[in-house]
Amino acid sequence: MNPDAALKALAEPNRRTILTLVAAEPRPVGDIAGHLDITPQAVSRHLKVLHEAGLVDERREGTRHLFVVNPDGFAAVQEFLAGFWTEHLARLGSALASHQDQQDQQDRQDQAGEPARTQADQATDE
Repeated sequence: MNPDAALKALAEPNRRTILTLVAAEPRPVGDIAGHLDITPQAVSRHLKVLHEAGLVDERREGTRHLFVVNPDGFAAVQEFLAGFWTEHLARLGSALASHQDQQDQQDRQDQAGEPARTQADQATDE
């Protein structure tokens, strides 16, 4: 599943509220609308977007249509975010290590009484 539709659906505050409501317990449209300052028709439109993104499912109990969170729908979002953070935290770790190496070199030079060298000076030596 592509995370784009889910991320787009999650970008809207009312949809996030709807997800919170239906995560707590299965709810019909009217009940959801009662918790929000929007019409049942607007809730239905939001639920359609959430359903198409794979984030909610509809189930029937008799004549009632109840909406529930679809945990599987969040898998693509979770996978995307895990990959995003893994990659970006690795880059951050490399940048911090490089900065620490430069700082350690500067500290050694300061302790030895040597004049500070810039990166440009170091590049000239190479």
